[in-house]
Amino acid sequence: MRVDEEIYDKNIEEKIKERAAGKIDVQLGKNGITEGFINELKTRLKKHGVVKIRVLKSFRKTYTDDVDSLANTLAEKTESRVYEIRGFTIILIKEK
Repeated sequence: MRVDEEIYDKNIEEKIKERAAGKIDVQLGKNGITEGFINELKTRLKKHGVVKIRVLKSFRKTYTDDVDSLANTLAEKTESRVYEIRGFTIILIKEK
């Protein structure tokens, strides 16, 4: 799933391409969505503008909703937006 909105900031667009092709930034595991996890996402979004999150199987066992609603929840808590969802990988962006 991709977000329909276009990105007008070229720096963010380049960073998204790097992150999408690169490694995972943060893994969401059995501890779940904690305050520390949200703070880590906010820090990385502030520094890079893009964060790539892998939802691990240990988290999916306890979480009942789908990945789309999880992505929207994370985006809401970090004041960012969902750029893309592929399987159990979520890419969030925050434009300046």
